[in-house]
Amino acid sequence: MGTSQQQWIARAEAVLPAGGFGNFDPGIIIRNGKGSRVWDEDGNEYIDYLIGSGPMMLGHGHPEVLDAVEEQLGKGMTFFANNARGIELAEEICRAVPCSEMVRYVSSGGEADMYAMRLARAFTGRDKIIKFEGGYHGMSAEAQMSLAPSRLANFPTAVPDSAGIPASVRDEMLIAPFNDIAFVRSLIAEHGNEIAAIIVEPLQRIIPPQPGFLEALRAECSQHGIVLIFDEIVTGFRFAYGGAQELYGVVPDVCTLGKVIGGGFPLAAIAGRADIMAHFDKSKVGEDGFLMQLGTLSGNPVAAVAGLKTMEVLRRPGAYESLRRNGETLMAAMTAALSKAGIDHRIVGDPTLFDVVFTASEVRDYRDVFAADAGLNAKFNAALRAKGVFKAPGKVYPSLALTDEDIAQTIAAIEFAAYELCRQPVS
Repeated sequence: MGTSQQQWIARAEAVLPAGGFGNFDPGIIIRNGKGSRVWDEDGNEYIDYLIGSGPMMLGHGHPEVLDAVEEQLGKGMTFFANNARGIELAEEICRAVPCSEMVRYVSSGGEADMYAMRLARAFTGRDKIIKFEGGYHGMSAEAQMSLAPSRLANFPTAVPDSAGIPASVRDEMLIAPFNDIAFVRSLIAEHGNEIAAIIVEPLQRIIPPQPGFLEALRAECSQHGIVLIFDEIVTGFRFAYGGAQELYGVVPDVCTLGKVIGGGFPLAAIAGRADIMAHFDKSKVGEDGFLMQLGTLSGNPVAAVAGLKTMEVLRRPGAYESLRRNGETLMAAMTAALSKAGIDHRIVGDPTLFDVVFTASEVRDYRDVFAADAGLNAKFNAALRAKGVFKAPGKVYPSLALTDEDIAQTIAAIEFAAYELCRQPVS
């Protein structure tokens, strides 16, 4: 017999802090994935709506991606030097993403966000960053300010979500409520000549922008010489081929990309206007304006070919229509099942990325989610997993690998979970 899941969990607890990698529930050990499904070490099968936290839009082990990767592996895995596949990927990003005139690679989305904020500081000569409460921008010191605070401070005070962050970092971060343009304007009125950038997820976690919000951010940044950064690590190549900026029709100065562009391998990027991106080029901006950035795996060809092939598949007719159609079906199923059960809820997000929030109130920002019923959320997710649906605590990521059978099984699981909530409500 092989090693059981419980044995793997015990082994993990001996060598990993908190028994895990820090990413997801360490109580489940994934053995393998294929198409729309994953299996744990005990052989339990799940329909996968976590999909690696977003990058596996085509599902696991897509044959065309595997073929491209296998071909590249024989030619070399990484070089710490320019390579043709990385250049081709940068060309395709520049064709696809409205704000992208030039690209700089890193290995993770958190790195991309960190460098994007540093880039804005280099370009403007200013230090302060406006960030929205509840917005996720990786694990840098700046990004860990008011990411998921359990203590709700008065705006614009930043609350560190991690130990080990100097108070000086907090002092350079201005925190605003998402979807509140009036508050952003008040911050700019008070600190305008100190603000280097506004960094924002165009759809914050699952919360959509209110009509006119992103447009107003664009106008304020243009008026006051502030760099507008869209964190499109999640939304890039998911909402549309050109990302949220294509879907919403608002073009930032800089965006960050990850997940899909690496096709399941470590790869991310900062993309933006050429005059801003020039700060990565010492010959153009000189010693004082130069932003040093390098990384062992940046632009490695294996990730580049996986990303190129993934993006090629996404360009095919009907890809995004299929993704949205499945998402809309599941959103409607959640609404129907929870309404029938008489449970207060809101289905929040975009058909390509959404979840249920257990509240009777409109969800406009982090505090609306914070005030929702977390107990119902946990019980709903546990009931889904019991019926073979694997998802993150706060997101559903549809993939193109989903079949009609997957959708039918998921709808049955949603109906079961709603019944469980109705039968044994959480106080």
